[in-house]
Amino acid sequence: MAVLFGITLGLVAWAVISGGAEVAISWNLMWGYALLVVAILSVICAAIKGTITNPAGLKNTLIAVVLVVVVVGAALGIALSHDGLVIPNSAGGVFDDPFELVISETGILVTYVVAAATILVTLVGEVRNALK
Repeated sequence: MAVLFGITLGLVAWAVISGGAEVAISWNLMWGYALLVVAILSVICAAIKGTITNPAGLKNTLIAVVLVVVVVGAALGIALSHDGLVIPNSAGGVFDDPFELVISETGILVTYVVAAATILVTLVGEVRNALK
């Protein structure tokens, strides 16, 4: 985990120090894509492992996998619905590669959903603990 954090910190520092050079931003985007793929694979592998070690929890595993697929699918659908989206870059140009824009927006939307779910679960858990 510390290695992943170190790589992320190094890439962000490179982007900041270079003044937002396109190559630094591209490497940051690719690193973000790699982390997104690893996160998705981790969820799927954890669900499979949970099913193998506890067959009684198959229902919960299937619910988790379906939720992941729905959230990512919905985010991808929303990202694909934005035609002609152009994001300005620091060099005065634009990021206009449709693949990069869709993947970036999908990752951002999934992050928003996960952050909101995390906050909601934390609040509900704390309220339940307080009422016990």
